[in-house]
Amino acid sequence: MNDMSDEKLQKVLARAGLGSRREMERAIADGRVTVDGKKATLGDRVSEEARVALDGRQVKLTPPDSVRGRVLIYNKPDNEICSRKDPEGRRSVFESLPRARGERWISVGRLDFTTSGLLLFTTDGELANRLMHPSSVIEREYLCRVMGQTKEENLKALVDGVLLDDGVARFTDIVDGGGEGINHWFYVVIMEGRNREVRRLWESQGLQVNRLKRVRYGNIFLPPKLKAGQWMELPAEDVNKVYEMAGLAPVNKKTKVAKKQDAKPRGKAVRCRAGRKQR
Repeated sequence: MNDMSDEKLQKVLARAGLGSRREMERAIADGRVTVDGKKATLGDRVSEEARVALDGRQVKLTPPDSVRGRVLIYNKPDNEICSRKDPEGRRSVFESLPRARGERWISVGRLDFTTSGLLLFTTDGELANRLMHPSSVIEREYLCRVMGQTKEENLKALVDGVLLDDGVARFTDIVDGGGEGINHWFYVVIMEGRNREVRRLWESQGLQVNRLKRVRYGNIFLPPKLKAGQWMELPAEDVNKVYEMAGLAPVNKKTKVAKKQDAKPRGKAVRCRAGRKQR
């Protein structure tokens, strides 16, 4: 079994299910973490013997190859935020999730307030970090309704790449989803999770997205029977596939799946509707 000597503190805290690496970095910077009784600083590394506490509560440290987190699929409705709290009092996606005793659910990326569809949650901060990191190169597929006259040159530009405020962005796939009048449906795929990326890409062509729904994250599809506001927990064999998708070795450790399951997994993943091969 691998030990955890010389590991970054935020990585160890994330693996313990206390939040994502970024959240743990903020906790360290805010002075909420101690190591062996002393206030931790960013850049600290810890061994398996270290005494680590967050907000005064001791953290149970776990070796890297002994943990497999739980994974949930949530069908986010419109008008829910992806933060845990909101000064405006809007409903949070976390309010609909089951309790994770001794752990906490970590959102794998976010969706805008008015964007619906597939959200992944896990109790493993390292898994969440890998799934969100650009180096993982994981496809995100969206169904969007676009208002305006869409021309072939618009679609070509969106695939070739356009310059946005934060750099060049593109759709790796676009498939016509049908529609009449000024509203038309498209399936699109992006490889990153930049803020409002899908909407901004269409806006670069003078077009507006008035409905947006994520339907796939990597090899995980939104189950058709999972209604808006419902969640389901993935069984162990599908959790292992998520780990493999993130480039992490699956752990042969049974995890208890929540009793409530609103739908069953959709079976084997298929590629984007953009004429790619099925698998």
